[in-house]
Amino acid sequence: MEYQRNNFPRPVITGLGGITPLGDVNALWDGLKNGKSGIRKIETIETAHVPVKIAGEVRDFDSSAYIDRKDARRMGRASQFAVVAAIHAVNDSGLDIDYIREHGERVGVVIGTSLGSHEMSEQATTKYKTSGYRKPNPLSLINSLPNMPSHYVSHYFGTLGALKTPSTACASGTQSIGEGAELIRYGKADIVICGGVEAILQDYTIAGFEAMNALATGYEDHPELASRPFDALRSGFVFSEGCGIVVLESAEHAMKRGARIYGEVLGHASSSDAYHVAALDPEGWGAYRSMKWALEDAHINTDEIDYINAHGTSTPANDAMETLAIKRLMGEDAYHTPISSSKSMLGHALAASGAIEVLACAKMLEEQVLHPTINLHNPDPDCDLDYVPHVAREVKNMRVILSNSFGLGGQNATIILGKI
Repeated sequence: MEYQRNNFPRPVITGLGGITPLGDVNALWDGLKNGKSGIRKIETIETAHVPVKIAGEVRDFDSSAYIDRKDARRMGRASQFAVVAAIHAVNDSGLDIDYIREHGERVGVVIGTSLGSHEMSEQATTKYKTSGYRKPNPLSLINSLPNMPSHYVSHYFGTLGALKTPSTACASGTQSIGEGAELIRYGKADIVICGGVEAILQDYTIAGFEAMNALATGYEDHPELASRPFDALRSGFVFSEGCGIVVLESAEHAMKRGARIYGEVLGHASSSDAYHVAALDPEGWGAYRSMKWALEDAHINTDEIDYINAHGTSTPANDAMETLAIKRLMGEDAYHTPISSSKSMLGHALAASGAIEVLACAKMLEEQVLHPTINLHNPDPDCDLDYVPHVAREVKNMRVILSNSFGLGGQNATIILGKI
């Protein structure tokens, strides 16, 4: 194996860790390839006063096996998700904490989020105002900051290298893994723990997205049917939460220690729509540029793409726009390239989604199986590509996967993975 590609070290994925509505990475992959939905009625918060009562909820999460209970009480849910998922990813990589601490200056952490543990700030503000303005907990504000998941992961493992928190809405997780790959490429790190996290499943976030008419409604009796990307009857996305973490290493570092390699980060890119604070550019030019530049970064052509993991949110605007952008990028090749949406089973975990989808892509490369898009019973005429409906598909010689993430504020990010 060549350790250098285009005169740069090659960033490879050696570890996977996840906290998702379907469970850890093994449960996630088993659920996705079997078309199982993790979307259910919400149980962790009160929903009597909110119009939407379903979500991709992480249930039965318990960090006590990994984080001291006293420390956990100070941490937000997002930070706890990130630490536990990072521990799983590092364990999966075959690295250990002593090695990471010994080589801490060569280890980076890049974990994206939209709002971090915003619930801590919201709760502290409410308590302050209802307690007669008594002195607030000094740590509540600090622990609500978006960079705290990255901090706690770095603190746990004793990493001393680059520490970053991209906050680019729903593109954050994908962009974070891309930025982690850059640290490897430019020799700034040998190991990077990177990904995305979101844990703001709260009544005010649900109410806010519902006020934007962005959420799927009317599925309280059948939550598993609510997320239906590319279907003519889709009505909105399903709010979700979770965390996806990968361990990246330089190929040379991974090979020297005999690590298992899931795949290589071949290229990545980001772009701006410069169109609207919340609405997507209906012509998909920002999405097109992100995909085009990622291909250029990877030095590959469109006919080399074997599969696309779509952003696929199940909103009327996104799915038609993404389909149009893919056609513009790939021409006739678009009709011969399978595409599917993980969000049909997981909902939309905002900053975490892209990173969780990279976990799925890594497993697809490993097993040469494409997970399906479920609930695609009424194909939209404007969405006329191969979305791998209903059931998983075995493939042969799948080498290259492209994955998209698009976010509020016109944020677009694309990452390309390759099989070693």
